[in-house]
Amino acid sequence: MQFSEIPGLQEVKTTLINSVKNNHVAHAQLFAGVEGSAALPLALAYATYVNCLEKEETDSCGKCSSCSKFNKLIHPDLHIIFPVTTNKKITKDASSDVFFPDWREAFLANPFFSFADWMEILDGENKQLLINVEESRTIVKKISMKAFEAEYKVVIIWLPETMRAEGANALLKSLEEPPAKTLFLLVTAKQERLLTTIISRTQRVQVRLFEDAEIKQYLIDKKGIGEAQAKRVTYLADGNMREAIHLLSEEDQDHESKIREWFRACFSSKLQDMIRMSEEFGGLPRELQKSLLQYGLGIFRDSLMYKEVGTDLLRVDENSTDDMVQKFSKVIDFSKVLSLSQVLNEAHAEIERNINSKMVFMDTSFQMNKIFNKK
Repeated sequence: MQFSEIPGLQEVKTTLINSVKNNHVAHAQLFAGVEGSAALPLALAYATYVNCLEKEETDSCGKCSSCSKFNKLIHPDLHIIFPVTTNKKITKDASSDVFFPDWREAFLANPFFSFADWMEILDGENKQLLINVEESRTIVKKISMKAFEAEYKVVIIWLPETMRAEGANALLKSLEEPPAKTLFLLVTAKQERLLTTIISRTQRVQVRLFEDAEIKQYLIDKKGIGEAQAKRVTYLADGNMREAIHLLSEEDQDHESKIREWFRACFSSKLQDMIRMSEEFGGLPRELQKSLLQYGLGIFRDSLMYKEVGTDLLRVDENSTDDMVQKFSKVIDFSKVLSLSQVLNEAHAEIERNINSKMVFMDTSFQMNKIFNKK
């Protein structure tokens, strides 16, 4: 992975590159970014750059023997651990080493893949995925050995928040005083769940979500789609690159018109349409249901923004501004936006908990109808 493969985020890339140039490489770093950010790709691009044999001014060379192996995730001095569980294929002694071929394939297919994607790949029958204490002990043993060929031995811990206290404690001494030329890169999507003892021993690298322009250009350049589709997907993704890539795989790209129709039905108290669309949305894939709710939140936010400051800060395109955003801006106020946003956020949480989707959308429809028409 090279920095050039990751769109935007130049401020973070520059900081990471300068740390190597100035010989200020912290031995334990925490790449913190929510789902859909570039936290994991950045950590791997950094590891690649640190060990590149012919570093360029702003990136690794991508051609030397070290880069070639890091890009394929086959370098002998690169160690990656991540949450696992047993499944039908691996019924005992689940470990990162056992599942690494699957993890490697998932990353190479989509560097922005998420914990939910990994759960689906593992197919662990709803078992909890963890980084267990044995993984920590194995890493301690591996880093005690001499590096095979790299300047730095690199340990990437993906989603350290899934470590239990025993496993985290087994790593504390290594994080605080690792062997020479050993680099720990922890990549978290939920830093609030990390033990304070882990946070205190790492230097944090905060990774923001992508800007709309960064996602749109990435989709056009890397995925070969047109401007109009890229704009539509970018708006739905709301800074989440994983979501943007996922949306491209959906056959029906007319989701925005559907959610607009749903909102109009709720606003106009069209009961039959509310029921029909709740059933339709309830039959969609769960991730798409969540995306639609996120899109709805964006519409409410932009409607209020349009009402207060005009078009300068809007994310919607011109057609959207001329249609729904303008209309909603005339009938909603700050209080209603808060109430509507709370309803959609609750629906989003219920979808994540696998509550019956059709019932969730039906209940949400009636709640929105009540808020829209409140005097």
